[in-house]
Amino acid sequence: MAGKRENWRRLMVVAGTCGLFAVAMPCNAAGEPGPAKNATSAQSKAEVHKAAQAGLTAAGLPNLKSSIALVVDLVDGHAIYGKNVGHVSPIASITKLMTAMVALDADLPLEDTIVIDRADVDQLKHTASRLGVGTALSRSDMLRLALMSSENRAAASLSRAYPGGRESFIAAMNRKAVELGMFSSRFVDSTGLSSENVSTAQDLAKMVKAAYEYPLIRQFTTTSAHAVSTARGHTLQFRNSNGLVKSPDWDIGLSKTGYISEAGRCLVMQAKIAARPVVIVLLDSWGKSTRIGDANRIKKWLESRVGRKPVG
Repeated sequence: MAGKRENWRRLMVVAGTCGLFAVAMPCNAAGEPGPAKNATSAQSKAEVHKAAQAGLTAAGLPNLKSSIALVVDLVDGHAIYGKNVGHVSPIASITKLMTAMVALDADLPLEDTIVIDRADVDQLKHTASRLGVGTALSRSDMLRLALMSSENRAAASLSRAYPGGRESFIAAMNRKAVELGMFSSRFVDSTGLSSENVSTAQDLAKMVKAAYEYPLIRQFTTTSAHAVSTARGHTLQFRNSNGLVKSPDWDIGLSKTGYISEAGRCLVMQAKIAARPVVIVLLDSWGKSTRIGDANRIKKWLESRVGRKPVG
């Protein structure tokens, strides 16, 4: 066990700290902090090519397409990998994790019915929704659809059906962010459709860690599919926006995707990789599938570094 822990610690070299998390750098040949001396020049072209084939940079780090990335070891809170971790960026529907925490903190009856109102219709991005005006579902189902399928009208209805209405809900989101130490974050809506919902990878790692403490958030974000029955007798089928939750190769405890044009493709997860709990934050990934590819590259990299077989 000590040997395995040491393998992980060799990944967690501190270059500087921000809040709870340290920014990772590769070790030098002696296993000490700092980049290896003349590492790139010492590698042969064959080694560089081999690294590229494995999805790694010449320095042996995962070659990620996301502009912002952070991997945090939840056992000791250290960063394993970091890329632009302090950069403030729009976070799209990653917002809905905060929406869920605020909704659950209010301790309102989950069985209460919420009816989709015209006020819940997206007037900013004009996104489509299968929840038509007048659709009546339980608060629990609205929460599940907001988290699992990133349903915007469901998330909007949760803020509207909050004591004091939407304005009070947004204020509670920002108070919660301060309580969690998310000092570079700001929320202006409950859906994430506004590009003014911003955060950093460091702040989002804190939010994921806090959200993981809510059993319903863990359950709803990792449900692969769910059907709801409306008051009008219709059955609607929904699927998880993160296909990795269905993969036997992944052990995911929490998941949330996000996308608006200003934010790019985003993904946050809590997962066990090589039996070690980690938080993965990926923001502003270009291409529809690159955030999934980045998550898989991180997983493969960590498993190879600790010499463990894939989970599952």
